[in-house]
Amino acid sequence: MNKTVQLFVTCLIDSLFPEVGEAVVEVLNRAGVTVEFPADQTCCGQPAFNAGYQDEARRMARHTIEVFEGIEDTVLIPSGSCAAMVKHGYLELFTDDPIWLPRAQALAKRCREFSQYLVDELSITQMGASYSGKLAYHPSCHLLRGLGVEEQPLKLLDAVEGAQTSQLEAECCGFGGLFAIDHHEVSAEMLARKIEAIEETEAEVVVSCDVSCLMHIEGGLRKRGSRVRCAHLAQILAGKEAGLR
Repeated sequence: MNKTVQLFVTCLIDSLFPEVGEAVVEVLNRAGVTVEFPADQTCCGQPAFNAGYQDEARRMARHTIEVFEGIEDTVLIPSGSCAAMVKHGYLELFTDDPIWLPRAQALAKRCREFSQYLVDELSITQMGASYSGKLAYHPSCHLLRGLGVEEQPLKLLDAVEGAQTSQLEAECCGFGGLFAIDHHEVSAEMLARKIEAIEETEAEVVVSCDVSCLMHIEGGLRKRGSRVRCAHLAQILAGKEAGLR
């Protein structure tokens, strides 16, 4: 297999959880994919977009488009949230812009979320991974509802030797970026319900495709004194130690 992808690693992974980015690269390399990393990439602009700062979001969107548009390769994004922003949010930002809308559309067509790329583009589910224990899969909102990616992560987890995987209900963990700040009490209650559902599965690790959700869930688990930890799907497939630092 001779394929190359341009990795849009996302802010949270780059700044807070680089081990997830390393796992993504390891899995892709194992699948025969060459990973390139455009060094000028920054935030996709979703926080500003969600906060209503449209002009600021457009500036970041323009920069992202400029960074990636000169390359024909697939843009690989290990985050349902950021992928949904590029594929849908950018089109909304530039809906009345005859110059930038076509450029945003061209980038959107090239973007693939991590699990989506492995299963749909490469037809891969078996990565030779193993995990002895119980996993609970959290379907993040943007991945499931924004991108329509539902079965792909589960197919990859079902192929992990020794793992017993259960799927959590498709309910928000309560993070939602700025939602967790602006509506703290509601967010905290949603997180508490999510953690209760996780504990009912008796899983040792919660797996998702968005580190934003995992960061929120892991914070709640640690505050509760739980031994359950969180891991990005790529960490499980790469055979890395579960748990965000």
